[in-house]
Amino acid sequence: MKKALTLTAFVGALAIILGAFGAHALKSKLSPEALNSFETAVRYQMFHVLVLLFTNTYKEFNFQTKKILNILFFLGILFFSGSIYLIYLAHIPAKSIWFITPLGGVLLTIGWLYMLFSFLKKK
Repeated sequence: MKKALTLTAFVGALAIILGAFGAHALKSKLSPEALNSFETAVRYQMFHVLVLLFTNTYKEFNFQTKKILNILFFLGILFFSGSIYLIYLAHIPAKSIWFITPLGGVLLTIGWLYMLFSFLKKK
């Protein structure tokens, strides 16, 4: 799980950098609605970094459960937050990647549900 924790720390640092960038450099370049979307991407990324820290340090999860949760949450962050970053930082039209953001949201939701069922099946 060292790799997962290392990647989690990187993704967490990236959330702070992107949040600061959005608050300072993008504030005058984006509309309030666009800035709100960017901030949502940063917020979801940071929330799920915290979930990943929990997942990878929680001793009751076995290796397989941690692996599945890591995949779901990392891909969810990449697709959900990453697609929003692409729209506003790389100026990729939202219409061309419209399906990626909701797919990321679905992966994050599945991750939470998988965690829920992992807790429920514990005795």
